[in-house]
Amino acid sequence: MDKKPQVVVGMSGGVDSSVAAALLVEKGYEVTGLMLRLWSEPGEECANRCCTPDSMFQARRVASQLGIPFYVVDAKEIFYQQVVEPFIASYLQGETPNPCLLCNRQVRWGTMLEHALALGGDLLATGHYARVETASDGSLRLLRGLDNNKDQSYVLSVLSPDQLSRSIFPLGGLTKPQVRAEAHRFGLPVAERAESQDLCFLGEGTYIDFLRRHAPNSFAPGPILNRKGETLGEHTGLPFYTIGQRKGLRIAAPAPLYVIEKDADRNALIVGHLEELGRSQLTGKQVNWLIAPPAAPLRAQVKIRYKAADAWATLIPQEDQRVLVAFESPLRDITAGQRAVFYAGEQCLGSALIE
Repeated sequence: MDKKPQVVVGMSGGVDSSVAAALLVEKGYEVTGLMLRLWSEPGEECANRCCTPDSMFQARRVASQLGIPFYVVDAKEIFYQQVVEPFIASYLQGETPNPCLLCNRQVRWGTMLEHALALGGDLLATGHYARVETASDGSLRLLRGLDNNKDQSYVLSVLSPDQLSRSIFPLGGLTKPQVRAEAHRFGLPVAERAESQDLCFLGEGTYIDFLRRHAPNSFAPGPILNRKGETLGEHTGLPFYTIGQRKGLRIAAPAPLYVIEKDADRNALIVGHLEELGRSQLTGKQVNWLIAPPAAPLRAQVKIRYKAADAWATLIPQEDQRVLVAFESPLRDITAGQRAVFYAGEQCLGSALIE
């Protein structure tokens, strides 16, 4: 019988990664648990939700119960450089970033994968709800998780084919209720542990609180303009506003006005009527193809943010690792700094950073 690969599991002390580890042990893999210690603000070292002392205690407890080695790696500096600093810079440019994508590409499948290989691992496993399958031609395909409510292929769309070749997602074919049931079957102490939905390094505050401390210049007031350049009012800081927002503009107008653009160069908030809000195309940079890069326009389904619905569009490759995405129907909330992720049914084709 062929020996199974050695698998290093990224553990967070939560139910998903704990069940992923338990399933791999049950299937006979040689498993090692690995946890990253991520950056928190000075004086708040215990605040990062991904690696609080309790999370570390729970992960170590599960590893002990499963009879697997468990290690903690200090990744604070690389996390700050690769995730926190770009997060701040993106807001200063008037964008709305998703730091989880940077964390996956640079930290989890960078630093953590490097340590997994150094520990003798062949594969890195996580508790993400996604699947990787080998196609008939031998290429790898990233597929959506079977649980539509938990599918995380969106945040994995930034991985390279080589990173995917070293990855395994034991929960991809399960629903969240099934995962909790498995946790109870294994008798794991984290079976009913609550999930955290916020950015891990924000602690108990909000991203606004965080930016006030680390990028106070981003809250400088500036003009609210219409498309003609006419001044309609004054905003209180670009980070307070999102594309498509209607409430809180404090402008008297005969018809509702919506945020349609944030102009960081002029520190201006651009507003318009509902019919001005929809856009039929976007330009994406830093394209990451998970298929052979198409040489001709390609029709696909596109998600413009993690929880967005699929929208049909044509992907038109451009120079300089860019892509033009032309939608069949206008979308209201295309936002610079988010990721446009491309699909053909259940297969993730790749993604691009929205310019």
